[in-house]
Amino acid sequence: MSIRHGRSFVRFVLVGILNTGVGLALIFVAKGLFGWGDLAANVFGYAVGLAVSFLLNRNWSFEHRGAVSPALLRFLAVFLAAYSSNLVTLFGLIDLFGMNAYVAQALAVIPYTLLFYLGSRWFVFRSDTGSQPASEAP
Repeated sequence: MSIRHGRSFVRFVLVGILNTGVGLALIFVAKGLFGWGDLAANVFGYAVGLAVSFLLNRNWSFEHRGAVSPALLRFLAVFLAAYSSNLVTLFGLIDLFGMNAYVAQALAVIPYTLLFYLGSRWFVFRSDTGSQPASEAP
């Protein structure tokens, strides 16, 4: 693993920790204080972090210097795939296994994060001239 690759991974993880903390806090506040259901609370928590995540990951984690619009469209596509995995996990844990909704919300972050990292690294913030991430482009 190159130093640049390792640095982008660490930065992605730090952005993810920030977004996860903020997102989960907003989900729990929406559920606990506002009485929102799981879906509405989940959408709210993830929506708030979406713009911040794109900006921090593009500019800091992956140091992407390609065109913004194509990267944003790819980011939204990867987000939708990762978020879908989050919802499938969330409602599977709640409905199929009877898990506590708060625990399920926290666990559903795992597949979301894994898919989002891989998609961001190899698809969203790739070099516009090839398949390498921008941070590893020659």
